[in-house]
Amino acid sequence: PMAVKRARRTRLSADERERLIARGAVTFFCEVGFGGQTRELAKRLGITQPLLYRYFPNKEALIDRVYREVYLNRWDPRWEELLDDHARPARERIIAFYREYAKAVLSYEWIRIFMFSGLRGMNLNSRYLTLVRDRIYTRVIRELRREHGLPAPSEVPISEIEFELVWALHASIFYIGIRKWIYGLEMPENVDAVVESLATAFLDGVPAVMARALQPAMKERPRRRG
Repeated sequence: PMAVKRARRTRLSADERERLIARGAVTFFCEVGFGGQTRELAKRLGITQPLLYRYFPNKEALIDRVYREVYLNRWDPRWEELLDDHARPARERIIAFYREYAKAVLSYEWIRIFMFSGLRGMNLNSRYLTLVRDRIYTRVIRELRREHGLPAPSEVPISEIEFELVWALHASIFYIGIRKWIYGLEMPENVDAVVESLATAFLDGVPAVMARALQPAMKERPRRRG
């Protein structure tokens, strides 16, 4: 009777079981990569493979849940609100955003899932990077243009060079995590200060480069009106 009572106490609801499997999958794929077999995952979780497939009908569905768990569920809508807040100077907002964003991306799960996905040629990376490009890069470029008296993206479309400049800043921050979670090297003692310095260097130099890149398009605008 005691054994039966214990079993009843530890029986999980369907939602709890699904969350347990999803979290276990994140940990598992972080460690072994996406070549890891669901059979081994089920064994680690102490469940049968058929039970795992009852919740996730195939490996692709499980990986999609991992993507939502690691990236979408940790996406903070306040990041976009921060970048849109014109009550604060653009420079201040952009630095504050990157300090907050770095806290999310420089984690074991975020970095390793991203790298393993890229190595397997999966679409997880492109889905996430499209999200970042649409919701972050475009905002950063728009606010820099606004701050420096350059035309809005509605007047002159964002150029490839501008996107690449923002990519470079993101890559430099992301690489701090790669050094730690891929190469096993130490992170800087004060990550906040490093991220702020990287963002400051970006803000000190990039607007002038953007202005030069926009000059041909800006010269064409009067002709089009005529």
